[in-house]
Amino acid sequence: MKIKLYTSGYKDTWDGFVRNSKNGTFLFYRDFIEYHAERFEDYSLMFYLDGALVALMPGHIEDRVFYSHRGLTYGGLIMNDKTTAADVLSIFKHLTITFRCQGIKKIVYKTVPHIYHRLPAEEDLYALFICKAALKIRNISSTILLSDKIKYSELRRRGLKKAQRKGLTIKKTPDFSDFWEILSLNLKEKYETRPVHSLPEINYLKEKFPHNIHLFTVTDTNDRTLGGCLIFETDKVAHVQYVAATDEGKRLGVVDLVIDHIINTAYPHKRYFDYGISTEDNGLYLNENLIRQKEGFGARGTVHDIYTIDLSL
Repeated sequence: MKIKLYTSGYKDTWDGFVRNSKNGTFLFYRDFIEYHAERFEDYSLMFYLDGALVALMPGHIEDRVFYSHRGLTYGGLIMNDKTTAADVLSIFKHLTITFRCQGIKKIVYKTVPHIYHRLPAEEDLYALFICKAALKIRNISSTILLSDKIKYSELRRRGLKKAQRKGLTIKKTPDFSDFWEILSLNLKEKYETRPVHSLPEINYLKEKFPHNIHLFTVTDTNDRTLGGCLIFETDKVAHVQYVAATDEGKRLGVVDLVIDHIINTAYPHKRYFDYGISTEDNGLYLNENLIRQKEGFGARGTVHDIYTIDLSL
């Protein structure tokens, strides 16, 4: 086993491995990982066995803690279809030994939720068990298996019918500015926060990943934007990254309209629709109103887990 630290000279090798991996998505391409490079000092790793690249791990180090990777929604070990369970055990064994020698005190490890796997890819969960990793954070997301959908709740059906009667228009647009203004206002008023991505950042990512990032907006008869939904599209999943509406849009059922469009018109061919996380405080608080709205569309629970390995033991 040989572990190499990623440098820019490996970009094509890294991206090529992600492209052919069994659990990688476009979030693991270097252009995505590095869009906010100034916030994280990259310490991504490449694992070779008998000269062959068998896995990647995007990450960074802060205060002698290795994170895999706080700038990404999910993370962990990226594997291909040749990576075996024994290989992954060897990776974790060598990684923990190497980090101890480097004075690293802890590994904080994000998993890739199974809905994003192209093939079964939970060898890392077994290795975490062997390493006596502790589950520290569990967030719950809401997911629809699109081939076997649960019926909408009565409240969601009423909201959808109300919106359909108003003659509203749904369109995919490359211009994110109006939606970003609505989204930013929503987040400030409700949570005193702002979008994870600034408008220049999301425009940069859209330019880099035009086939993966899509904005659907809802406009009225005067072509005013009332709301919309930003989708991160991967091989198996249409994931809601952001959804927002104006006060008028909320009264008209704009969110119900655009979510229904994404589920039934834009992405019925995907395996999953992922409506996103409804937990706060590292998973300890469930926003029941938020998850109830998502469950009204028939979405049910998928967990996003974060483990820690204490290297001082």
